[in-house]
Amino acid sequence: MPFQVSPGVNVSEIDLTTVVPAVSSTEGAIAGQFRWGPAAQRVLVDSEDRLVNIFQKPNNDNATDFFTAANFLSYGNALHVVRTVNADARNSAQSTAALIENSDSTVPSTDNFYAKYAGVLGNSLKISVCPDATAWSTTTALTYAATRNSDQVVITTANTALVTASVSVGDILNLGPNDVEETRKVKSVASAANSTTVSITLETKYSGADVASGTLTRSWEYSGQFDDAPGTTVNGEALGATGDEIHIAIVDEDGAFTGVKGTVLETYAGVSLGSDAKTEQGAGNYFVEVINQQSAYVTASTKALLGSGSALSGTTYTTGGAVINSSLVNGLDGTNLTSANKIAGYDLFASAEDVDVSFLLGADADVTLATHLITSIAESRKDCIAVLSPERADVVGNNSYAGKERDDIIAFRDTLPSSSYAVLDSGWKYQYDKYNDVYRYVPLNADTAGLMVQTDLTRDPWFSPAGYNRGNIKNAIKLAYNPSKGDRDALYKKGVNPVVTFPGQGTVLFGDKTLLAKPSAFDRINVRRLFIVLEKAIATASKFTLFEFNDEFTRSQFTNLVVPFLRDVQGRRGITDFQVVCDGTNNTGEVVDRNEFIGDIYIKPARSINFIQLNFVAVRSGVEFTEVVGRA
Repeated sequence: MPFQVSPGVNVSEIDLTTVVPAVSSTEGAIAGQFRWGPAAQRVLVDSEDRLVNIFQKPNNDNATDFFTAANFLSYGNALHVVRTVNADARNSAQSTAALIENSDSTVPSTDNFYAKYAGVLGNSLKISVCPDATAWSTTTALTYAATRNSDQVVITTANTALVTASVSVGDILNLGPNDVEETRKVKSVASAANSTTVSITLETKYSGADVASGTLTRSWEYSGQFDDAPGTTVNGEALGATGDEIHIAIVDEDGAFTGVKGTVLETYAGVSLGSDAKTEQGAGNYFVEVINQQSAYVTASTKALLGSGSALSGTTYTTGGAVINSSLVNGLDGTNLTSANKIAGYDLFASAEDVDVSFLLGADADVTLATHLITSIAESRKDCIAVLSPERADVVGNNSYAGKERDDIIAFRDTLPSSSYAVLDSGWKYQYDKYNDVYRYVPLNADTAGLMVQTDLTRDPWFSPAGYNRGNIKNAIKLAYNPSKGDRDALYKKGVNPVVTFPGQGTVLFGDKTLLAKPSAFDRINVRRLFIVLEKAIATASKFTLFEFNDEFTRSQFTNLVVPFLRDVQGRRGITDFQVVCDGTNNTGEVVDRNEFIGDIYIKPARSINFIQLNFVAVRSGVEFTEVVGRA
């Protein structure tokens, strides 16, 4: 009780309700090659649809990484994805492409617009800017002929330059007699030298009655996406500005994103050219700010567009009456990733304090990358497992002699370090790529990790993910290598978990070993994962003991925290017995003086069955079973 000067009642609380929290054991991680999306940044994805939405569909260059991610998501719903690009990648631009990662501050001011992310996909984008009412729509008295069932409109005028300047590809023309209008999009505009005619080609044929003359009205291609023509924003009017409002349409010009050419992806109505512009609600309305905050496809630079970038107060924006159409070009995916490139991506998962992950998906990792995942990340974090497959060349088409696949897998495993924080399966599977209507070989490590996730969701992490009950592989048409019994014996001896297709029983993970070389309980997946869960959960709960006194009260509180948790795990068959020691025997005076606190937790882990011996004994008539067995 705090010291008091005069008598009174003081109320205080001591919280003894702390429990060991549940911890995540189902989150995967992958760094790889994708066609779109933020680079060098962790993105949490919860489904294959979300994967496609952010990183786009696969192609031949990135199919292995894409389907590794997609296969994991067929078992679980939490995958951290890092898109890795190398120095050869480029963001599409109006003219000069550049590699932009994820910060607006790195956007060059050479062009007004860039693709938001690096890659060839950005070359499909077009930005169309309508700056004023004149660009929105114009009506001109001209002599023109529109003939039924023709895609040609012929304009006769002495000023062909006026027509070619005001009518552009993509414009919408209103054709027909005064009481009938048909809208058609302009495909091309051409005038011959020394000619008084301009020929306009339409995207589709004119179907109305023949027209000999009339008034021609053209409109901005995307005017139908907006309510009215741009003018001056409310904020601009209040500050004495004129003509600061523009409309912007972001278009999938080539159809690479949507599959349909000309699809409007995004629109930005009534954004401002003024750098200090605000909406009526007080949010920023400068078009650069709006696009960079909201667009999934485009980044805007601070280069002056139509006099943009100046403050609104008293500014007159002269926009010129011409639509600005910018097709982005020169985007590059970059060359295929090296191990060094992927290591840089996986290193974003190196710190357990920054991100919580349970599995590092190796995809098609070579020895260099696989070793890094094991030694530099999994072994360092000690709360996740590197899940690996042999290299493609070890199992796909590798049958120059019987047993060649087995020998090469073992050779691959022998190059890897011994670790209980790593798991290696036996190969690759053949599966259907619905995005490209082809079949592909994909490594099995995502499935192995996925089976662990599935086990967590249906049982507990300390159950083995292998076998007929929990080890069924999804989406496997066939295996690149289906090991025989003799091969399985050799592989399992080396800590490689065979994946086998059994007739009528599907494709099954048929092993649950880690890559720990020495005989130990930790050479089993279920034991390693049991201790990861126990250590993570108890360590998380123990953080609240920091800066308390190392006395009997704190020690008892710690023991009373841990014992019920372990008793629960025991009841769920994770451990067979345990003991917690946290008292004066291990927290001696020397320990207390070093500001340390020790809790010793002894665990007997449950073991999975790997071998079954069934002995059938024939007994002659007249003999009691007790005589043979030796007990009643």
